[in-house]
Amino acid sequence: MFRLPVTIKSAVQRCLCHPLIGRSSGHVTARLLSTSGVHLRAEEKDPLTQEYDAVIIGAGHNGLTAAAYLQKAGLKTLVLERRHVIGGAAVTEEIVPGFKFSRCSYVLSLLRPDIHKDLELQKHGLKVYFRPGSAYAPLREETGQSGRPRSLLLSNDAEDTYNQIAQFSEKDAKNYFIYTKLIEEIGEAIGPLLDSSPVDLSVLGKGSIKERLDSWPAVKTLLKTGSQLGKNLPTFYELMTAPMAKILDRWFESEPLKAILATDCTTGAMVSSQTPGSGYVLLHHVMGEIEGVKHAWAFAEGGMGAVSRSIANAAEAHGATILTEKPVSTVLLDSDQRACGVVLEDGTEVRSKMVLSNATARITYLNLTPREALPKEFIEEVQAIDYTSPVTKINVAVDRLPNFAANPNLSSQEPSAHHTATIHLNCESMDLINDSYEPCTRGEIYHRPMIEMTIPSSMDRTIAPEGCHVVTLFTQYTPYHLANGEQWDEKKKNEYADLVFDNVEDYCPGFKSSVVGRDILPPPDLERIFGLTGGNIFHGAMSLDQLYFARPVPSCASYRSPIQGLYLCGSGAHPGGGVTGAPGRNAAQVASKDLKKRAVRN
Repeated sequence: MFRLPVTIKSAVQRCLCHPLIGRSSGHVTARLLSTSGVHLRAEEKDPLTQEYDAVIIGAGHNGLTAAAYLQKAGLKTLVLERRHVIGGAAVTEEIVPGFKFSRCSYVLSLLRPDIHKDLELQKHGLKVYFRPGSAYAPLREETGQSGRPRSLLLSNDAEDTYNQIAQFSEKDAKNYFIYTKLIEEIGEAIGPLLDSSPVDLSVLGKGSIKERLDSWPAVKTLLKTGSQLGKNLPTFYELMTAPMAKILDRWFESEPLKAILATDCTTGAMVSSQTPGSGYVLLHHVMGEIEGVKHAWAFAEGGMGAVSRSIANAAEAHGATILTEKPVSTVLLDSDQRACGVVLEDGTEVRSKMVLSNATARITYLNLTPREALPKEFIEEVQAIDYTSPVTKINVAVDRLPNFAANPNLSSQEPSAHHTATIHLNCESMDLINDSYEPCTRGEIYHRPMIEMTIPSSMDRTIAPEGCHVVTLFTQYTPYHLANGEQWDEKKKNEYADLVFDNVEDYCPGFKSSVVGRDILPPPDLERIFGLTGGNIFHGAMSLDQLYFARPVPSCASYRSPIQGLYLCGSGAHPGGGVTGAPGRNAAQVASKDLKKRAVRN
């Protein structure tokens, strides 16, 4: 059996003795042991005493993107982060000594191409590894002719993917490429909508001629999208309204393929493939592009925090200031009820001409903004936003490469294509996924949860010690509020992690004995640590009633708020969640334009 190197054993032993780490159920359970490696620019003058054009609440990737665009436009910008590390949910943290985890978001694809280019992210340190495998589903079944269970691997190799699907259905192997081309065409057609503000329906109906003219670019983009959809418009409508199961059943007959494809419509969302309109989350996952390669998915070297770090580097290169451990308590309003800065939790006041919030809409408007300044109807709308989350993220340090019964490791222990893919466990059929959804609606946890496993160290060797690996387990469905008054305490978290590990063991014998540390993040911890209201990774459900000109709320969609000078720049604004950077960039453009108009008027 592979043994942990002596140097790593020593590191783990030191970890066990660390006062911030506790042992439970025979595993190392992370509390808080992380460093970002962030280097902040020194200022001759205290940055908190200066006045800024813009103050941004939160150094998540969208807040950093907004800062980079604002500062690049010549606006003096300050970013204030409450945690000790930048990145928000796109963060790298060293939970176990020597192991660096993408603690929340874990794979890169959706970052908008223009942002990558405009901010010169490669120049500022972003390096990616393109994954040869895209999706892998080992099956839990009796051994077949090969002497082992079957599996399904979808990869960049079209011929191999065809053969992989054909072992289940020749018809599905042919339809798969027609289906993916169609979905990708629809994704490309609606992609431009992500890069611009939604159409303001109130302006179109009642606005002045000037306001209507100002809204024309958004209208033009919407019309162009409709034109590009063309003959695919009926399919797009069906994706937005029908249950994904209905669509997949019409295209395919093999359950493992349908189940893999169904996960793209359920990942991070409190929906099943039987939920009407579940197709949009799928579309959201096919609109990606990395360094000119469309629909590619990759691991960022150093973890997802490296994505945030490269954006921060770009912002700082233009002169932005980024400060950590500076939690904001209140948005400051002047006598005209316009945003004019923020107050930190220690009472420090920071003045600015406008404020952008990377926090969720609920935190921004119900916690940080004086209630009396907001219309009652608006507050009620914000209170009604659906933040239901089914996600528990488990980050795992292991002392060897996971070895799947369906595809045993090479004798060299070098990772194979399936190790680089998103690994779908308990994915034998769509019924199994739906079975894990139903109990969650009652506050219960199914004994075979849906598990998406990645092994970023299979390609990025900077994040784990020699011979060891980092494993991320994105699991659902787990409720925020448990049935029978149970709480997500340490006992419950470890019970759930043990259940998940038992499931992984069914596909990957020896996994449990390889574990040297783990970090368990159910919905309440995702909320507490990262500010994700309800634990929702998208800053609010990506359902049809909370998209485009209804995001974050119908009466005040997109980036502006009822308070002049206060903007929402996080995933709670259009176009929603994922590591896209689009809400940050779009909000910065809107805010910058508004500030110029105000300057002209004054």
